[in-house]
Amino acid sequence: MPKNKGKGGKNRKRGKNEADDEKRELVFKEDGQEYAQVQRMLGNGRCEATCIDGTKRLCHIRGKMHKKVWIAAGDIILVGLRDYQDDKADVILKYMPDEARLLKAYGELPDSTRLNEGIAGGLDEEDDGAGDDYIEFEDEDIDKI
Repeated sequence: MPKNKGKGGKNRKRGKNEADDEKRELVFKEDGQEYAQVQRMLGNGRCEATCIDGTKRLCHIRGKMHKKVWIAAGDIILVGLRDYQDDKADVILKYMPDEARLLKAYGELPDSTRLNEGIAGGLDEEDDGAGDDYIEFEDEDIDKI
C-alpha cells in the first residue's frame, strides 16, 4: 500500500460552507465591464450570456468561481470584456437575486430585464389567462368519439 502524502480526501476539497456571501457590498460595473444575463450553460466552465448592450457573448467562468459559485440560466452576472475579442467575455461576479433587484432599482439594469426570482416570482405575470390549460368539449363532441 502506498503511503498517503496528500492533505486529505474529497471532503477536504468540499470545504466548509463559508458564510461570507450573506451580506456583501454591492459591486457596480467599471470601464471594461458589463452586466449580462445568462442564456444557457454550455459546460466546461462556459456559458452564453446576453449583455445589457445587446451583444450575445460566450463567457468563461474564472477559476476562482469554478465549482464554488453555481451559475444557472437567467442569473445576472458581471462580465469583463476582452479588448481583443468582442464576442467573448470572462465572468467576474454572480449577483444574488436580492442584489440583482437592487441593481434594477438603481437603474443599472434596464426595466426590460426579467429577473429569475424563483417559482413565486414567475407565476404572477403568467396567470393572466387562467383556465387556458384545459380544453372544454361540448357533449356532442364527446358522443362523436
